[in-house]
Formats: sequence, C-alpha cells, structure tokens
Amino acid sequence: LVGDDDQSIYGWRGAKIENIQRISDDFPNVAIHRLEQNYRSTSTILDAANSIIVNNPDRLGKKLWTAGEQGDPILLYCAYNEIDEARYVVERIAKYVEEDTQRTEIAILYRSNAQSRVFEEALINRGIPYRVYGGLRFFERAEIKDSLAYMRLIANRHDDASFERVINTPTRGIGDRSVETIREYARNNNCSMWAAARDIVESNLMAARAKNAIAGFITLINEIAVSAGEIKLHELVAVMLDKAALRSHFEKDKTDKGQAKVENINELINAARGFEQETDAEQSEHLQMFLTNAALEAGEGQGSEWEDCVQLMTLHSAKGLEFRNVFIVGMEQGLFPSQMAVGRQQGLDEERRLCYVGITRARKLLHMSYAESRRIYGKDTFCTRSRFLDEISPELIEEVRPAANPYQLASTSSLDGFSTSSISNKSESKYSLGQGVNHAKFGEGVVINTEGKGSSQMVQVMFASCGEKWLLADKANLEVI
Repeated sequence: LVGDDDQSIYGWRGAKIENIQRISDDFPNVAIHRLEQNYRSTSTILDAANSIIVNNPDRLGKKLWTAGEQGDPILLYCAYNEIDEARYVVERIAKYVEEDTQRTEIAILYRSNAQSRVFEEALINRGIPYRVYGGLRFFERAEIKDSLAYMRLIANRHDDASFERVINTPTRGIGDRSVETIREYARNNNCSMWAAARDIVESNLMAARAKNAIAGFITLINEIAVSAGEIKLHELVAVMLDKAALRSHFEKDKTDKGQAKVENINELINAARGFEQETDAEQSEHLQMFLTNAALEAGEGQGSEWEDCVQLMTLHSAKGLEFRNVFIVGMEQGLFPSQMAVGRQQGLDEERRLCYVGITRARKLLHMSYAESRRIYGKDTFCTRSRFLDEISPELIEEVRPAANPYQLASTSSLDGFSTSSISNKSESKYSLGQGVNHAKFGEGVVINTEGKGSSQMVQVMFASCGEKWLLADKANLEVI
C-alpha cells in the first residue's frame, strides 16, 4: 500500500484521509516506510512545504529533504490588486522566457477557476501563448457563454444564435418542439427568431402554456434592456444574472462544479467593471464594445498540448505535475484558504495540504503572491494575506514588494525592476496605483484606484487620517509626492 496523507486533497469527492492515518490501528503489524528524500525540488522549496504542513494535526509525519541545492528564496509579491498581480506575474514570465526558460516549464496555480481570467487577459496582451490545463478558457466556459448570450440578445434582439442558446436556459418550460416552431416560422417569413416568437405570441399560434412561457421570456429580455440605458455595464451584468435566474440556477448545484460556475459568473461582473474603467467610450457604447472584446478574447484560442505554452491550472489539477518555475497566486484569506474552509478544522487541514501540493510542484523557482484589494461582485474589497504565508519560515522568503502599510507612501519604491507606472490604468491620468499624494484636509495618502478621465475622473485614496475616500480629481487639488 502506497499513500501520502499530506497530499490528500479530494475530501470533497468523498476521499477519507482517515483511511491512511489509521492504518497502524487497523493493521498493527504493518511496517511504515517514509519516503522523505525528494529528487525534484530545491531545499528551500521543501523547507517551505514542511513548515506549512507541520501545522496539520494527526499526521503520520514526514519531513521532505533533498541532497540537491539549497536554491533561491521564495519570491513573495504583495500586489495592489488582482490586475497588478497578473501584470507582475506576466512580466516575470516574459523575463524568464527571454532567459530561455521554456513556457511549458512555467505554471500559474490558483485556488479558484475564476481567477484565470485576469491572467489570460494579461498573457494575451503580452502575446504569450498559454493553455488552461484540464479546463476551458474563461470566455469558453458554458456559463459564461450563456451569460454573454443574454447580453448579446439585450444588445441585438435579432441575434438568432443567442436567442436559441438562452430561450430555455435556465429551463422555463419552452421545449424543443416550441423552439422548432419558432425557427420554422422565422424561416418561412424571412425574419429573426425574436420577431417570429413575438408574432407567434401575438397571434396565439401556440398552446397557451408554451405561448405564456415565450411571452415571459420576451418580457424578461425587454425589462433587462430597459436597465441598459440607466445603469453601468457591470451593474447591468449583475441585474441580468439575477433577473434571468442564472445565478440562482447555478447556486442550486452544491457540488464543487456548481460553486465554480457561480464564481465564474461573478468574475464576469468584475470583467465588465474593469472594461468600464479601461475604455474611453461613452457609457451607452460599453455593452457592445464589451461583447466585441469578449468575442475577440474567446477567438484567440488557447495553445495545443504540443505547443510551448505557459500552463494555467487550479491547484487541484496540478497534483502529480512538476514545473521549473511556479507562481501560486491569490494567497489571501477567504480565497486560499477558501471561505468555505474557514472555521472548519477539517476543511482548513485540507486547504493546507493543497498548499503543500502546490508548493512542491516547483523544481527551481517558486513565486507566491496576494493582493491588498480584490474586485468581488464588481466592488473593490480589501484583503488579508493568507495564514499559510505566515506559516512559512521568514528566512525562506524574499519579499519583492512587501505589504504596504496603506498609510505609507509607495511611490518611492520600485517593484523589483517594475516601476509603479507600469501598473497604472489604461485611461490617461496623472495618478497611478501606489502613488503618494497629499490633500490639504486629509493629509498624506496613497492612490489605490482611479476611474474615468478628464474633468470627471475619480481617484480613490487611502489616507492615514481617515481611511479611503473617493475624490473628484479636478477638485481635490491632490499634490503628488
């Protein structure tokens, strides 16, 4: 019998770690041989893994070691937000590729599948091929396609492909026969399926039950479309998810797969919010431009298995694999360890084992990162670094950008070769993330976000005296320090 209780990470699938931990009780005469020598990772990486897993109780107990090199320290980056985190990681990857590291030897590992989006976007923008291992790219996922189909139908009622995709998603009592009737009517009358459905409802050409279901769908789309001219893009996505019952539909699935779908559609709200901040167009144009951008990103296509691509994957998918350079991202409380594990010892223990697995995927270089703030449901939320980072022996870590006291100025520091100007928003602005400023009333602070441009630009500043405040840039008279 071969097993490793430190790598038991499938409790949610019904795997019971007790089967390994109690082997001596069940088989008193069995001899246990600990395979502790590691031939893959550096001593630094193994020491980090050991220092984390030792905090789990009831282990059979082992300590990994190697006869190989000590290796470089673990590089820890504290990002301003998830966009900065992705930019930092991709800049590092570009640097390693320039130094002749194969892209396939580099992996980005994350706890939640939804985290892939910002890294996909950053890699696409940098022209670096990538592959989502064991999964689909963000805009190729079914729940995202469903959501975007609703948005396309809101923007253009005569989009037949979108109409067919969502007319009965989630199920609303419109069967295949009804859809075929609509399709045939549209074909015979040379009109869109939306126009055909409307005519069929108005002319009572279907049985009452089917007709009422179709009428309800038409009313739903029209109601959401009314909101499109009144609210921001990310708010429209949130309204659509709720009114179309997509969110509640996926929330009914209590499995890990269902949870991942909920996380993905929530990430779509974040994508819309980010797009708003980066475009110079009028608000009325945001929806169509966002849909065009999503289509372009979906059309990029991820690399094939045989191509030299950066590997993106969840920590669960990484088990059994190894890479020269590994980036473990999103090391924040509530994300990793996940919110579902907080407060449950068994859940926390399994999250710690998952961290152990992730760390030991690296052979030579290990990067870990977390964000000071992260966009959740389209809103910026301040984060706390993962407890797992505090369990790693400090002498094993080199902080590339230490966690900034938000009341201290960050403008004087460079990000280990990456200047703060490289993480500013795409919109023209004299303010950038991490920039130190002074306000006549509130005193010194640091810029943590910007929105808009010109006379309507807003700047979010974390002040030492009073915390965060949104200010109109033209009126605030902020002095850049």
